Amino acid sequence: MTPYYDHAGVTIYHGDCAEILKGLPKAEAVITDPPYGINMARGFRCSGRSFGGHGKRTSRQYEGDWDRSRPPTELLLAVVEAGHIAILWGGNYFADVLPRTYKWLVWDKQQSMPSFSDAELAWTNLDGRTVKMFRLCGAGVLAVEKKRFHPTQKPVDLMQWCINLSGAQTILDPFMGSGSTLVAAKNLGRRAIGIEQDEHFCEVAAKRLSQEVFQFT
Repeated sequence: MTPYYDHAGVTIYHGDCAEILKGLPKAEAVITDPPYGINMARGFRCSGRSFGGHGKRTSRQYEGDWDRSRPPTELLLAVVEAGHIAILWGGNYFADVLPRTYKWLVWDKQQSMPSFSDAELAWTNLDGRTVKMFRLCGAGVLAVEKKRFHPTQKPVDLMQWCINLSGAQTILDPFMGSGSTLVAAKNLGRRAIGIEQDEHFCEVAAKRLSQEVFQFT
């Protein structure tokens, strides 16, 4: 396989993760955010007034059908098996097929817009039974990261928190999107592999990585 990007311990593959995973060694940790299958590309299902109460809020539309359906069960299980540790955001959408777990992660999004989801959940196979919470404003006027490249982009700080919880030195993200997991891994001095089927987001991720400062912990 020829990488789309390969520099400073971070590699990107452009293609179908179902096929590319077969040729990769097992990672120490899989940390990823698969499509949830809730048609996010059609925009947020919200109604009512805009922020401040003036005018009707309209749904934001996104190109493509990337969230029309969630990954097949076989692929979700293969993703979990691709790492000794697995953290899958949107775990509540996959809980019917993933093994039972007690160690859930919660991202409190501290939303300034109350119509959006208050939090997101990650399924993990981490040891222990305690739920862990990360608080960071992810959208709206108070968002920590103002610049967004992908409609479901996770904050780099959130992904760094996940990597630190895993303790892993090699990270795999089979649903890379705009590359937040890879940027987080690079910032922490970890090796990482990302897979993305949309070439546009491979380009976005490569540009983000080229602009980040490499920091060792």
